[in-house]
Amino acid sequence: MTLPTTHVSFPAGTVRGESAILAVHLLADGRPAVITAETPFHPLDHTWPDQPADHGTLTVDGVEHAVVDCLTGAVGPEGGEVLVGAGIPVRRGDEEWSWLVLHVLPESAADALADAVGRTAQLSVDSERRGLLSASHSGCHLLALALNAALAPRWRKDPGRADAFGNADFDSLAMASSVMDTEASTDTYRLGKSLRKKGFTAEATEEFPALADALPAITEAVNAQLAAWVAADARVRIEVPGPELTARRRWHCELPAGEAEIFCGGTHLHHLGELVELRTELTLSEDGSELVAVTRPKRA
Repeated sequence: MTLPTTHVSFPAGTVRGESAILAVHLLADGRPAVITAETPFHPLDHTWPDQPADHGTLTVDGVEHAVVDCLTGAVGPEGGEVLVGAGIPVRRGDEEWSWLVLHVLPESAADALADAVGRTAQLSVDSERRGLLSASHSGCHLLALALNAALAPRWRKDPGRADAFGNADFDSLAMASSVMDTEASTDTYRLGKSLRKKGFTAEATEEFPALADALPAITEAVNAQLAAWVAADARVRIEVPGPELTARRRWHCELPAGEAEIFCGGTHLHHLGELVELRTELTLSEDGSELVAVTRPKRA
């Protein structure tokens, strides 16, 4: 099977579309996964699964089917089987492979769509779920910038990586995992030997207390910055170099101090005024080896 890389419209915030069905792939559990030429659906990324998949509906010949999951698939340069998720042996974006959005339907829809190739599908994303996930994802990026600023004094030397505002990029240097859902983003940072070698100090010094003791003040500073940015109603946009699923997109936010940008393949708010509040809670693990940030957006 040879298929073209799926073109996606979700970076612009699109939640509806229409496209030809190119293939129907049966997953290992028997559920059909519909592959279209274009889609507004955001799939789970198989290499960095931070943002959950869009849900919604797919309608063919007037019959509506629930899209209960949305996955990333790929086909190798010689064609052949559609590989899915962890079964894909190459990194996302390998130019010799085709990269596909798989709209997963209930197993009961398999027979109805057995001969659907060539037909037209109407695709509709659950806009409420999309909005909640977008708020969590934008909040995750803003937390990164505010946390970088709050922790900037704790670097003994330049770690060689800075964010858009010139602060040492603690977020990317210490990131262990980032997961978001419809209520919050949860970012876990590893405070190990590697980070200390890069110059980060969690221990007490003459300049500041130990990170554990300073955490309430750091949290307060981060939340004050997040509140100021929400109040500024900064514009958010996604820079899109091409329509392909694998295009290397950038998140841009026009904050008062200047425009911030972060590479990102997810979905986002259009402006920060869509929120009435954005707050984070910072906690340390019992052994002090991890810092966890749970950031909750409240939409207007």
